[in-house]
Amino acid sequence: MTEIEQLLQDLEKYNDAYRKGKPLVSDDEYDDLVEKLRSLAPDHPYLQYVEPEQFDGKREIRHPVAMLSTEKAYTKEQLERFVARVKKEAAEIGIYTVTFRITPKLDGLAGRDDGTVLASRGNGEVGYDITNAFTKGIVPFGGRGKGVGEIVIRTSYFEEHLSAYFEHPRNMVVGIVTSDVVNEFAKKALEDQVVQFVPYSELQNRIVTADELVDRIEEITKELASDTDFPMDGMVAEVVEEDVREYMAATAHHYRWQIAIKSKGETAVTVVEDITWQVGRTGSITPVMNVKPVTLSGATIRNVTAHHAGLIRDRHIGAGAEIEIIRSGEVIPKLEKVITPSDTYQLPETCPSCGEELDWDNDFLKCSNFFCRAKTEQKISHWFKTLGTADWFGIKTIRKLVDAKFDSLEKIYAMTENDFVELGFGPVQSKNLAEAIVISKTKQVEDWRFLAAFGISDLSKGDSRKLLSYFHLEELLDVKEDRLEAIHGFGELTSRSIVNGIAAIKDTMRHMLALGFNLEKTSLAGERETPDSPISGKYIVFTGKMLQGSREEMQTSARKLGAKVQTAVSANTDFLVCGEKVGATKIAKAEKSGAAIISEKEYLELLKSGNKKDQVQIQLFPDR
Repeated sequence: MTEIEQLLQDLEKYNDAYRKGKPLVSDDEYDDLVEKLRSLAPDHPYLQYVEPEQFDGKREIRHPVAMLSTEKAYTKEQLERFVARVKKEAAEIGIYTVTFRITPKLDGLAGRDDGTVLASRGNGEVGYDITNAFTKGIVPFGGRGKGVGEIVIRTSYFEEHLSAYFEHPRNMVVGIVTSDVVNEFAKKALEDQVVQFVPYSELQNRIVTADELVDRIEEITKELASDTDFPMDGMVAEVVEEDVREYMAATAHHYRWQIAIKSKGETAVTVVEDITWQVGRTGSITPVMNVKPVTLSGATIRNVTAHHAGLIRDRHIGAGAEIEIIRSGEVIPKLEKVITPSDTYQLPETCPSCGEELDWDNDFLKCSNFFCRAKTEQKISHWFKTLGTADWFGIKTIRKLVDAKFDSLEKIYAMTENDFVELGFGPVQSKNLAEAIVISKTKQVEDWRFLAAFGISDLSKGDSRKLLSYFHLEELLDVKEDRLEAIHGFGELTSRSIVNGIAAIKDTMRHMLALGFNLEKTSLAGERETPDSPISGKYIVFTGKMLQGSREEMQTSARKLGAKVQTAVSANTDFLVCGEKVGATKIAKAEKSGAAIISEKEYLELLKSGNKKDQVQIQLFPDR
């Protein structure tokens, strides 16, 4: 087999896996292989057409306008060549000033919605009817019939709820579209309405000159990325002027007036020396690659997360494997590609902590032993981190306590200063630990945070707050599934998981409640009185760095005053409260929606005034 034949075989295999939502290599690695094929055979047919996509059993739909792929630029020089080509061809038809629209490039499942049919991209000319995605619960962002876009899941939701179970958001999105029966994770995401078809016409964008495109692309990328809560894969720049677009036309592969601007983070090549398996709070066994130390973005890297056991299995990663790692602004580097697989790799058959047999859950190995030591440590750590009122209980301290059989919240909260001394903690640390326990009980904390700290499966901070707006905390101890299902966003599987999770730790919850924690109770929806405040009933977004407290503290305070706190500006936002370092994009969006844009100082003055919004003259920032 020739080098080109081998390259083509790899590309076809990787493209097929990507289209099915189970990528075997990163986007950058795939693009590198494409460029290698281009250097060896620039006229090869694989480079001339859109990579094929196959959905078995779906009706074929011909696109009225081709949905092509996109030419890519990774460097400033490549972008300059694209701009020069556009300016040259525009001049040929007498147009000497060209502008470009920059839009975030979403990383999901591409499609086109004409208001009646949602069709996948397919081969660019013919796609597949996937309209039933809306029936399954995928939300049309901005409404139906808005043209070309991508099916994606909100990044903030994925990171909080699903990153421990899926390597990439696209994996789950493709599974929803292609499967007749969706899994419990996907069902919950659909119930929460965070899986959406997002048309590109609905995204924030920038119109710039040719010089601005080249000189300001990094700055504009940061601005647009900060206001895009969907997975992204760079930016897309396209010519605005229709005459130029028509003249430049397209190849069979891409439109010549459009380019995807992507940036590669700093990479380094190293060798895997060993793999350490870590046990998480939910029982997921996560592999960490211990690598030969290498410098990356100014830091010495010794460990790289491998995400899940399926990655080790599928890519043959073990001692001796040569790998490339990348750091694109993240604190933790990630695996970019496997250069040379290992001759041998090992997957654990039993939990590295408790020794119980492991079960496969999709690509993850999981320990189902409720009393697993590592899970116990992580649960206790989760309690103190989430509660946020007790310092000193780091993971090393918790491990020492569990070693001494203080392996439950009940036991830890019964400890005295003398108990800590007897375990070998120093006198100062013992005193601090004992005081921290007292403080955690006496310092006021929201009841939803108290509930979330127990680490019940499928019950995040947001969902805890939502539940406690319908039930008193004590009621939840004996709540039935059907009552949870009646609440929007809590489907059958989620409700069952929460009820079972509460049942498993009901005695612990009763015990902790009996200790008399100083809980700030969430008002029930039917019991709420509307506070007489200037922001009562108003929709408010806090952004930037606040000086009077953290953003979360400002949000909590606003809720007490009857405000409806949002995390992003929308059409019904009344106030955008700005701290320091606020992006221009968010300001522009607030101006467009008609929201009042006020500083933190002006917000505090508004609260002191005691007047309603329509009775107060709000001074907007004079220099904007």
